[in-house]
Amino acid sequence: MKKTYKLHDVDCGSCAAKIEHGIRKLDDVTDVKVNFMAQRMILEAPDDKFDAVLKQSKKIIKRIDPDASLEA
Repeated sequence: MKKTYKLHDVDCGSCAAKIEHGIRKLDDVTDVKVNFMAQRMILEAPDDKFDAVLKQSKKIIKRIDPDASLEA
């Protein structure tokens, strides 16, 4: 499954790169792309694991940039 999410309040390109790198390390992530300029994240993971990956991704985003949020 592949979904696109709107990111809000990501502070800088470095934070976006750290978020992408952190999420990419998750076991079930097939692909992830974080675009700082568009404030967008594309997440790809197996259908049966997607909800768990999304939940872990949100935790990573909050840990790296506490002001950032993810919108479907």
